[in-house]
Amino acid sequence: MISTFALFWALCIVCIINMARYYSSLRVLLLVLRDCDPLLYQYVDGGGFFTSHGQPSKQIRLVGYIYAQRYLDHHDPEFIRRCERVRGQFLLTTALCGLIVISLIAMMIWY
Repeated sequence: MISTFALFWALCIVCIINMARYYSSLRVLLLVLRDCDPLLYQYVDGGGFFTSHGQPSKQIRLVGYIYAQRYLDHHDPEFIRRCERVRGQFLLTTALCGLIVISLIAMMIWY
């Protein structure tokens, strides 16, 4: 029989791997954004996005921009493709994190 704890930790590892993929895709998206739309890059603080002095309000702007799919009207197909990838990974990672929280609560109740 499959151990519940082993399944939980496997789910955690998959979630961590997807978070790393999301982080990497977001970095590549910012590089593409710097070349194709410098004004939007500056608007979301692309240069300071992953630094300790990054501005969370501007980071949330980028997340909102991608989540609301406002990139579909953009002129660069590479940027649109990268945004689609980041959005898909964001939704997948969010779902996995939610599943981990639910399974953790279930394990606390069950055991």
